[in-house]
Amino acid sequence: MGLQLTRGGEYAIRAMVYLAQMPEGRIAALHEIGHAQDIPESFLAKILQSLVHAGLAESRRGARGGFALARPARDITLRAVIEAVDGPVALNVCVLFPEDCDRSSRCSVHDVWVEAQERMMSVLDGVTIESVKGAKAGSPAG
Repeated sequence: MGLQLTRGGEYAIRAMVYLAQMPEGRIAALHEIGHAQDIPESFLAKILQSLVHAGLAESRRGARGGFALARPARDITLRAVIEAVDGPVALNVCVLFPEDCDRSSRCSVHDVWVEAQERMMSVLDGVTIESVKGAKAGSPAG
């Protein structure tokens, strides 16, 4: 399979949507999120750690600990979630680092990659966790 979202990116989005569906002030335990979203807990722990480090989620320790969004779902884009887990999204390395490609200045396809990259980033920046959190199977109960 070619160009696609990583499993980590997909799981991160699913976890963030789950957290966005929770009632205000409620936190979710790691095992709750993993079970509801069919995400292996060991992998989910690493993903959530990245999301916390990026300031998108917050964690609370202790018996009543767990995870919640660090800011409103309307302020968290899909791009931010994906990049928190996977780093910068790029269709081709020459789009992120044209100086590292000897051919980017004379490549007949470079401008196509740049335009496609800009459009993809526009979509990912324009979609928030709030806009995709509609109630579906696996959403938390109040």
